[in-house]
Amino acid sequence: MQMKNLSLQTSRRDELVDLTREVQGIVSGSGARDGLCLVFVPHTTAGVTINEHADADVAWDILDSLNRQVPWGDSYRHGEGNSAAHIKASLMGSSVTVPIEAGRLALGTWQGIFFAEFDGPRSRQVLVRVYP
Repeated sequence: MQMKNLSLQTSRRDELVDLTREVQGIVSGSGARDGLCLVFVPHTTAGVTINEHADADVAWDILDSLNRQVPWGDSYRHGEGNSAAHIKASLMGSSVTVPIEAGRLALGTWQGIFFAEFDGPRSRQVLVRVYP
């Protein structure tokens, strides 16, 4: 098993950061030809998802829709004031698993792996594990 941690600094309260190239680099560096790649976000106000990365408007649409569904100014009880971020992170999920075929992430033509920030800007970690 190959283990790597990615460090990133987000720049906005809500943003999707495309990690596809970095995760593929870890897979390539592992030497795995076939297997699984697990991407895990160890934060309660951030998540990870797979979606289209060819058109940046898709990321904007996802964030806009989440912000309308889970607004910041609602009547939440959590004292820290970031309940909306916790809820969005739960909706998004904390991990994705992608098959590896012939040394490559077996993503669809338009798919990419995104870190989902909901309480930024912050310094964040993403754990990537390659299982050959």
